[in-house]
Amino acid sequence: MIKFTPVKKITVAVLILLLPVFLITFQGCRKKRSEVANLLFKKTHNKVFQEYTPEGFSKVFKKVLNRERSNLKHADFIIDHYTKNHYKPELLIDHLFNNDMYTMTDYYLKANEHGLDASMFDADGLRTLIYKFNDKTHSRTIDEAYNDIAELELTAANSLINYSNALQYGIINPKIIYQRYFTATKRPDSISMLQIFRISNMRDYLESIQPKNPQYLALKKAFAEGYTAPGISQEETKRILLVNLERLRWRNKPYEDKYVIVNIPDFGLNVVDSGKSVLYMKVCVGEGRNMDNANTLVAYDDTTKEDKPNEHETPLLNSLIHSVDVNPIWNIPRSIANKEVLVEAAKDRFYFSNKNIDVYKNDTLIENPEDIDWTKVTKENSQYEFKQNPGADNSLGKIKFLFNNRSSVYLHDTPVKWAFYKKMRAVSHGCVRLGDPQGLALNLFGKGEKYDTIAKDMAEDNPNPTSIYLSKKVPVYITYVTCWADEKGELQFRKDVYGHDIVLYDHLQRLLHPEQN
Repeated sequence: MIKFTPVKKITVAVLILLLPVFLITFQGCRKKRSEVANLLFKKTHNKVFQEYTPEGFSKVFKKVLNRERSNLKHADFIIDHYTKNHYKPELLIDHLFNNDMYTMTDYYLKANEHGLDASMFDADGLRTLIYKFNDKTHSRTIDEAYNDIAELELTAANSLINYSNALQYGIINPKIIYQRYFTATKRPDSISMLQIFRISNMRDYLESIQPKNPQYLALKKAFAEGYTAPGISQEETKRILLVNLERLRWRNKPYEDKYVIVNIPDFGLNVVDSGKSVLYMKVCVGEGRNMDNANTLVAYDDTTKEDKPNEHETPLLNSLIHSVDVNPIWNIPRSIANKEVLVEAAKDRFYFSNKNIDVYKNDTLIENPEDIDWTKVTKENSQYEFKQNPGADNSLGKIKFLFNNRSSVYLHDTPVKWAFYKKMRAVSHGCVRLGDPQGLALNLFGKGEKYDTIAKDMAEDNPNPTSIYLSKKVPVYITYVTCWADEKGELQFRKDVYGHDIVLYDHLQRLLHPEQN
C-alpha cells in the first residue's frame, strides 16, 4: 500500500528548513542597504540618506538612464554595465568623498592644452552636481536624493569615459572620415572603457593616460605657447598643430622594432630601426586634390569639408613587405589603360611595340596589335588587356616591393627620374616611386646571396622577371603627417597636398564647437 504524507506536514517542515536561509538573505540585504545608507549619511550629514535602499535607488536610476540616453556617447555600454551591477552608484561611492571628482574636473579644465575643450567632458556640469549633492538643504526627500545621486553618477561615468577615450584614442575615428584609410587603428571598446570602474587612485590614473610620446609633447608645447611657424600665420599654425595632435592620439602607430614608413606630405620614406631612421629617400606619391595649396586651414571651400579623393591619391595603410619582383612585368590597370594607353595607341599604332607592351584579348596574346584600328576602341567597348614587359621603359623600373593591400599599390623603381628633382612630387597614379630602390633592397635583405641576385638582375640589359622573398616580412606604413619635430627638436611643416588636414579640422570643429554648426 502506498502511503501519502500529509501536505501540511511537508509545508511546515520545508518552512522550518528554509527559514534560516530567508533570515540570512534578508539580513544580508539589510546590511548592504545600511552600509550605503550609513556611508552617505556619514559623509553628507543629511538625514534623508538614512532612507536609502538599493531597490529605491535603482528605480530612479533606470529612469535617469533612459532620460539621458541620447546624451551618452556610449549609451549601450553604460546602461549594460549598470544593469549588470544592479545600478550601484560605484563612482560616487569610490570617488566622491575623497575629492577624486574634483580631480577629474581639474584635468578636464586643462583639456585646451591638448587642443580639446573642457565642455566636451562637461567639467562645469559635473562640478555643479557635486556642489548640489553636498548641499544639505537641497535633497529634502529621498526621491530628490536618488535623482541627485543618479545624475552625479551618470555624469561622472560619461565624462570619465569620454575623457579617457579622447586622450588614449582621439576624438575622431579616421576610418569614418577618410575614404582611403586602411591602417589598423585600435578604437575604445567595452574592455578599455571598463577600466574607469576599476580605478584605485584617480590622479595616478588620469596622469597615466596623458600622451607621453615625444612628438606629442613637442607639438603640445608649441600649441600651448602659441608658436608661429615661419611663413605661416599664427592661426594657421595653431590649426595645423591641432589636427596633428589628434593624429598622434590615434592608436595606429608602428610598434615593431623595424619598419618602413612613407609620409605622403613629406614625399619621403624612412626605414626606422630601434627608434632611429637608418635610411631616408625621396619618393613620389599619387596626385592629390590640393597640390596647388588653393585651400588652406584658414581659407577653404565648403566642398573640401568631406573627403573626396582624387582617383590617383595614395591610400593610407599598413601591411607587410613580403617579396620583391626584379625586372617586373606591369599589368596595366584598366583605369590607366582607358585614360592613357588607348589614347596613345589611337595616335600611334606602333605605340605598343615602342613601349614594349603586349596586348591580350580573352587572355590570348595579340600577335600584331598595330593592325587594329585603335581609333575605334574606347573604354566602353574595349576587350583588351595590356602588360608592359621588363626593360628600360617599364613604368615600374627595375624592382617593385610587394605587400598585400586592397588598393593594389606598391613601392617601386621608375625610369622617370626627373620628378625627384621637383619639390612637389605628387605625380604618380597611386603607387610610391622610390628615389633609391636598390638602397631599400640592400637594407631589407642585407648583404648576401639574395641581395647579390637582386643587384645582378637589376643590372641586366636583357632582363627576365625574378621574384625573391624576404626571410622575414618587414612592416610598411603609408601615413599622412603635416607637422612633426625633427631629430633636432625643430618643428617641420608640410603642405596639405591631399586636403586631409581640412577634412580632419572641420570634423574636429563639429565636435569641439557644435553650437557653431
